[in-house]
Amino acid sequence: MSTFDKRENAFENKFAHDADLKFKAESRRNKMLAEWAGEKLGLKGSALEDYVKAVRKADLQEAGDNDVFRKLKADLDAKGVGVSDADLSRQMGDFLAKAVTEIEGNR
Repeated sequence: MSTFDKRENAFENKFAHDADLKFKAESRRNKMLAEWAGEKLGLKGSALEDYVKAVRKADLQEAGDNDVFRKLKADLDAKGVGVSDADLSRQMGDFLAKAVTEIEGNR
């Protein structure tokens, strides 16, 4: 195997590793978001667990975070829970940062 092949392999492995970490962090963030929103919606027990699954499933609808944002915002608005777009965006960012920190701490 040439040096070029080894470097190419290393880059491919790093890309796969980074993609895996990104997926895990976003999944963990979505769980935290769903628990946060679920508390505001008054969900407990199995209803909260189902909501976490629904939020995670919503994230698979399209690339990016807009699908999760729209689901959470619609659910909160439907129940009359006043959370601004800015607050929801900030919460998403905060939970993502927390998820990344937790994942990096588990290495």
